[in-house]
Amino acid sequence: MKEMLKLKNWAVVGATQDTSKFGYKVYDRLKNKGYNVYPVNPKFDEIEGLTCYHSISDIPDNIDVISLIVNYKIGMEVIDKAKEKGIKNVWCQPGAESKELIEKAIAYGINIIVNECVLVELR
Repeated sequence: MKEMLKLKNWAVVGATQDTSKFGYKVYDRLKNKGYNVYPVNPKFDEIEGLTCYHSISDIPDNIDVISLIVNYKIGMEVIDKAKEKGIKNVWCQPGAESKELIEKAIAYGINIIVNECVLVELR
């Protein structure tokens, strides 16, 4: 977990403009802690002036870590896209994980963190 937190380019899948939701809180905390944050949500074109990508496949830069804040069914698709893009690290916010998602990530050689919260770790 500590090694993943040292990486600076994070895609936040499930980022939102709604400041009461975890998708916003995780995005905001990472941004305010100096990370390069790429919000991902097909419902938005931008969040706070930053381009919001509709898919991780649309991000032109290299991504070190994906923070998943979505239903695991959506997360399963994101894991496939992570493999295609060569992303090696996924952090599942509590509630975003499933046994199938974890098994798929491991089968793809993706490092995965579950049952840990970015907000807690970056207080």
